[in-house]
Amino acid sequence: MSKTLVIQPLPGIGDMVWHLPHLKAIAEAAPDGRITLMTKRRSAADQMLDGAPWLSEIRWLERAQGKDKAGRHDGALGSMRLANDLKEVEAEAVWILHRSWRYLTATRLAGIPNRRSYRDLPNEGRDLHQAEKATLLLRTHGLTVDPTPRLTPPKAAVAEIRRLYGDQPRPWLALGIGASEAFKRWPEGNFSALARAFTDRTGGTVILMGGDAEKESAERILQNARGSVVLAINRPIGQAAAIAAAADAFLGNDSGMLNLAAATGTATVGLFGGSPPLTLYPNLEALEPEGGAEYRVDRMAEVEIEAAMNALSRALG
Repeated sequence: MSKTLVIQPLPGIGDMVWHLPHLKAIAEAAPDGRITLMTKRRSAADQMLDGAPWLSEIRWLERAQGKDKAGRHDGALGSMRLANDLKEVEAEAVWILHRSWRYLTATRLAGIPNRRSYRDLPNEGRDLHQAEKATLLLRTHGLTVDPTPRLTPPKAAVAEIRRLYGDQPRPWLALGIGASEAFKRWPEGNFSALARAFTDRTGGTVILMGGDAEKESAERILQNARGSVVLAINRPIGQAAAIAAAADAFLGNDSGMLNLAAATGTATVGLFGGSPPLTLYPNLEALEPEGGAEYRVDRMAEVEIEAAMNALSRALG
């Protein structure tokens, strides 16, 4: 059977969540019903897609991010290495979910005959959200896709979360306290105040979620909260998704964790004070400061605690 390759070079967890519907749709249209995915390690695709029946393998795109040390696919020599690595896939078709000439050129040098990329899109498609670009690309080439990202946590992760937290009082509120940039982070004091208000009003449990970078922040929020508040820091992606799916509501910063939670279908409240609101999820309510959020302008403190509590009341029904 001929192989189908997908290159999704955006680095974040949220980026990978956005593209889940497109990866699955491409796989469904592939001759053998499966794809080989090339992406960056920070996407956590290996954890997120563990056990996906439509995924043949994952190959890592080794390119630096930010101040990282250059990877084997960076620079002019890196482009040649990338082409050589792509030859090993022996793909007959490739979907490049990006506009960069680097990936299009590398796939040409690798001898992949059927190439589709954002270069195929009309000019008006350039300003679309990344997920909307992927949807337009697939539809341009005749594929049907429901663009709403959806993710089902692994059964083993669900069982582990029940074991760890199953005796905590309901309702559960999961709080995503991390974000990649400071202008996307709600103040710690606001999370503490929200946790106190939630446990006081509902008698339920607050679960603080984040990566290893949020460990100290979570401890400070915990110290200033009260009632049933537990930590779920640096959990594997599958377990993080299982917590979000088990929660009665999720509230958090614009982050990979927010996308992960919304993709599970949980009632989700997103905080947007330094980035535009997400519109991919029908189950996500976006909170912005008055006048709307502006990219890279930190107005997170203007998103009021009471507005967050009111949104949670709506989410909980």
